[in-house]
Amino acid sequence: MASNKLNLLAFSKPEIRTLHLTWFAFFLSFMVWFAHAPLMVVIRDAMHLSDQEVKVLLILNISLTIPARIVVGMLVDKYGPKQLFSSILILGGLISIGFAFTQTYQQLAIVRFLSGFVGAGFVVGIRMISEWFPARQTGIAQGIYGGWGNFGSAGAAIILPSVAIYFGAENGWRYAIGITGAVAIIYGILYYFSVSNTPKGSTYFKPKKMGAMEVTSKGDLLLYIIMNIPIYLALAVLTWKLSAKMQWIGASIAYGIYGLLIVLYIYQVWKIIQVNKSLFQTDIPELQRYAFKQIAILDFAYMLTFGAELAVVSMLPLYYVDTFHVEPVLAGILAGIYPVINLFARPAGGWLSDKLGRKLTLGIMFSGAAISFSVLGMVTADWALWLVVLTTIFAGIFSKAGSGAVYAMVPLIQRRMTGQFAGMVGAFGNIGGLAFLTVFSFVSTDIFFMTIAGTAAFVFLLIVIFLNEPTGHMVEVQEDGTVEMIEVK
Repeated sequence: MASNKLNLLAFSKPEIRTLHLTWFAFFLSFMVWFAHAPLMVVIRDAMHLSDQEVKVLLILNISLTIPARIVVGMLVDKYGPKQLFSSILILGGLISIGFAFTQTYQQLAIVRFLSGFVGAGFVVGIRMISEWFPARQTGIAQGIYGGWGNFGSAGAAIILPSVAIYFGAENGWRYAIGITGAVAIIYGILYYFSVSNTPKGSTYFKPKKMGAMEVTSKGDLLLYIIMNIPIYLALAVLTWKLSAKMQWIGASIAYGIYGLLIVLYIYQVWKIIQVNKSLFQTDIPELQRYAFKQIAILDFAYMLTFGAELAVVSMLPLYYVDTFHVEPVLAGILAGIYPVINLFARPAGGWLSDKLGRKLTLGIMFSGAAISFSVLGMVTADWALWLVVLTTIFAGIFSKAGSGAVYAMVPLIQRRMTGQFAGMVGAFGNIGGLAFLTVFSFVSTDIFFMTIAGTAAFVFLLIVIFLNEPTGHMVEVQEDGTVEMIEVK
């Protein structure tokens, strides 16, 4: 019987080498994407930025990532992960070097907006890992890829301030960010020549049409059209924040963007119908069918897991300072525990998904997230600090392991469209972060945590009532190098 164990030190195996090379590509892409964050205080002082201008830069940094993940998901399915990840690292490196050479705030803003494209690199590796690992190991492999790669933002926080201090003076941050970009470019070239899109003898399956996702029923077509609405709403909220809340862009420009988003959505609906017009003429063969509700549920699931991660990481240091009067340095250390959980929790979620099944694991994670975030919503200043930190750790474990469980299932629905699925699910993760942070700007901390808990409970019900354990066929590479189709259960 084939083993589920993954020997991460077996570098002689091409799939293990591919896993390590790919998670490090993701790690570097996140370092490039978040290189500015740990240096923002220095950048603010060197460029004489106001607090409002800093906030605008932080929002611009995530703005492009939402649509970019959708687009990159389509491109990776068509051209292959090797080509896409190499291109993203090289282009992201050039953008990073460009940021290091900026001289005005307008230049900073433009380059930070463009850097959001680098955040789409995550989607590419999902397709790469799904090609190299069989169904019985896809959860743990995807979890290692996502968990270790995601640590790139923490890597930037740990490494780049020291590099900036080494070069010193007010331009140290430029050297740190520029070097990060150069490393990304070099690794992008190395990655291209070190990996292949599929194992030897395997076929890289591509979608038949581009421009929109293929669905397999009229009901799924309607659901797909509806599920595109939150993407455009999120971009509208970002525009509103930059206009009404931060007054960085004028009202007339904001209304113009709103109008453009409406036009783009109408065009997207037209494109979706064009790609799927065969639904009105012929029946889709059974082997090619899948239920889009699976993707819709995973969209909401990742909106909760990754969205909560983005939001909680952003507010946790301030929460410790304001509620428990902790010194800022200690607050930063305590808050730093939360992202470190990713290193083991996300792979653990994938591993459990392989062992227990996709639906059961997701149910466990979301019930745990609902309970732990509810407890955080009941915290008062009278609570012992250690108990609060412990509760945040539990909440982080469930949400991050939930992310691993989500992407353990994504590649099993329809292989040839894994990139598009990963792109849409990933975009909803960013939407979740924006949504929860927007809620946080209007309500108290306890209501913020309760909102996350309520969302987790809602997704738990979706999983229990509507989610199906994935079944179908995938290519599996046997020990002797042969390839055969197996049924996924």
